[in-house]
Amino acid sequence: MVTAQSVQVAIVGGGMVGMATAIGLARAGISVAVIDREQPTPASGSAELRVSAINRASELYLRQLGAWPRLPKERLSPYTGMRVWDKDSIGVIEFDARDYHQPDLGHIIENRAIAHALWQQAQSESRIRCFVGAPQSVAFGEQEAWLTLADGAMLSARLLVAADGANSWLRQQLNVPLTFRDYGHHGLVATVRSSRPHERVARQVFLPQGPLALLPLADANQCSIVWSLPPGQAQALTECDADTFCQKISLASEGVLGRIEVVSDRLAIPLTMRYARDFVLPRLALVGDAAHTIHPLAGQGVNLGLADSEQLVEVLKEAADRNWDLGSLKVLQRYARPRKAAAQEMIAAMSGFKWLFSGEDPVKKGVRDIGLALVNRMPGLKKKFIAQALGIAASNLR
Repeated sequence: MVTAQSVQVAIVGGGMVGMATAIGLARAGISVAVIDREQPTPASGSAELRVSAINRASELYLRQLGAWPRLPKERLSPYTGMRVWDKDSIGVIEFDARDYHQPDLGHIIENRAIAHALWQQAQSESRIRCFVGAPQSVAFGEQEAWLTLADGAMLSARLLVAADGANSWLRQQLNVPLTFRDYGHHGLVATVRSSRPHERVARQVFLPQGPLALLPLADANQCSIVWSLPPGQAQALTECDADTFCQKISLASEGVLGRIEVVSDRLAIPLTMRYARDFVLPRLALVGDAAHTIHPLAGQGVNLGLADSEQLVEVLKEAADRNWDLGSLKVLQRYARPRKAAAQEMIAAMSGFKWLFSGEDPVKKGVRDIGLALVNRMPGLKKKFIAQALGIAASNLR
């Protein structure tokens, strides 16, 4: 007979959001198990295709967890400026960190580097047990839940956390209803080298077919690009020759970085909005992409997930301090209510931006051109926008 190992919280998914949650809980005195199919490996060599724009709130959380100092400095790319414009128009808005007395406006970091830094930190936390393998079955009781792993090991916990991504196995086992909408676009990602330095400025240009982002990497002449395109166009650009691809990027970005050379593979990723109807059930909490996925237009997906993690840790720490049941629905609703509202707000904002900044309708183009130009001349409104991007209160900016 196999004896179940017992912890207070078991997390399925050891990526960025799952491992951040584990570290936060361990530091709050809560015993945790993390189950993932593989152990993260460090980023090395050329820049990875999958990167994230980490805002100030997420940076502070990663610092609090002890993971930030573990990030390789040579793979950190702080950006100090942002420029957003509508192609072939007067509409442009620009932000400079110096205007807000900030050292930067965020960092572009490879997902693999963040995941590995968190994994390293987790190894120093005595209350975390890591299991490499796939969960095979799950069962729920009145007082606890059980997981069976591929090697036959069993875990029992007061609470299970689904942090296993957009296609969450754990969410599917519980048949949590999901609101789903195909954005009708794919995200084309690649790494490019430019003849002009990016000067630590994150750029985004709105085009009729979809927005193109140029995200500055640690190398002064390299950017990660993310171009939201109809599936056929995205696929064509993954298959065309390098010269054609680079010409398309140069034309789309109006040559802001000079001559472009692609230095990586090209990948087209379907873009889909997902929103779990329930973020919590008795003995279950969903975080990160298991709870919601959004359009990458504003680069807030990972930040939204890390904010989930921070909120859940805060709620469970209070519950543990008060000797409450960590898996009770009453406790978990204290996490779900604010995080569902935040996700709904972000999904609505991204849908609105996508509608306004897509297509060549002359009325929409006129509205967005005037809007961008006006906001760029209004310091108070710009301050609110940049505070939201940083994930901090506008009152904290000078």
